Amino acid sequence: MVSIDEVARTAGVSSATVSRALSGRGHVSPFTREKVLRVAGELGYVVSSAASSLASGRSRNIGVMLPDLHRWFFSTVLTGISEELSRRGYDLTLYNVSDDEELRREIFSSFLRRRRVDGLIVVAMELDTEEIDQLTQLGIPVLTLGGSNPRLFGRAVDDHALARLAVEHLLRLGHTRIGRIGAEASFNRDFHIPARREAGFRDALAEAGLEADPRLCVTADFTIEGGHRAAKLILGRSEAAPTGLVAFSDEMAIGALLAARELGLEVPQDISVVGMDGHDLGPLFGLTTVDQHPLNQGGQAARDILERIEDPRPAGSGSDPADGPPVPDSAATSAEASRSLAGPEQVPGPLPYELVVRSSTSAPRMA
Repeated sequence: MVSIDEVARTAGVSSATVSRALSGRGHVSPFTREKVLRVAGELGYVVSSAASSLASGRSRNIGVMLPDLHRWFFSTVLTGISEELSRRGYDLTLYNVSDDEELRREIFSSFLRRRRVDGLIVVAMELDTEEIDQLTQLGIPVLTLGGSNPRLFGRAVDDHALARLAVEHLLRLGHTRIGRIGAEASFNRDFHIPARREAGFRDALAEAGLEADPRLCVTADFTIEGGHRAAKLILGRSEAAPTGLVAFSDEMAIGALLAARELGLEVPQDISVVGMDGHDLGPLFGLTTVDQHPLNQGGQAARDILERIEDPRPAGSGSDPADGPPVPDSAATSAEASRSLAGPEQVPGPLPYELVVRSSTSAPRMA
């Protein structure tokens, strides 16, 4: 097996420079980094994860905690996290936390301690005081995605604004009778995302001088099947049926499109449908949606946690003459500051979202 010393001798630099060039931590000039990477490739040098862990004190492994791996949104976020971690040379340990309270307690009390991780990303799960205390005792950075906690660093999309944008789109098109497919009460457990979207839906109507008609507001379970059932209840009403429909997820919106077709309604002439999230199937169904870019959310979460773990320029580290003089790096300074701050002292920016207009919405048909 080729050693790091052999790579260093062939490249004409020190072993420390080879280590920095391959790990991406510490200052190495672009010329030297490219040279080291080329030599390592030619010699077939492979970094030993065990040796790297011993030398750096890190496992290069990130834990990711999810409430439901089977749902499209969570699996898409996980894909974004995994892709970014792989690019940066990190492994991923997945903790799929179900509704089993005993299993959840075991994960926090034992699993996280047994499987050594450098940081933890918690997706769409609201943690209680005891769980946060247990995570704090691990002494690793923790990031929440999908909600915030005053004791933890976190990022979230503005779900209130997300729903407002969907309703405002229909209002601008001239719709005044708008129904909605919301989420069942059980989905409000973590960060109250459905409740925030409900408030945004109602606030947008109120600002336009309208009220939500309870007959046209039905809840479902964020699935295509659930949206299909809910839409049939809403669209099947003969009296004052809506001309516009907002669904709190794209999957439920797709179910609504299928229900409309079964009922003989034309989309968008008879009913305009808007979803939320940015599902991969949206373009296929011509679905207008408020896209919150879940794949990019996962990538951003991975970058955030790595920024808080990695110190690109450790204090007191030397450099080879071959590296050239150090170049000021504001990103490195930012990463150092970020890594040293606890969650409550640092407020990250909100996650982006955008309205994507397709063929499922238009002005209402004239009577």
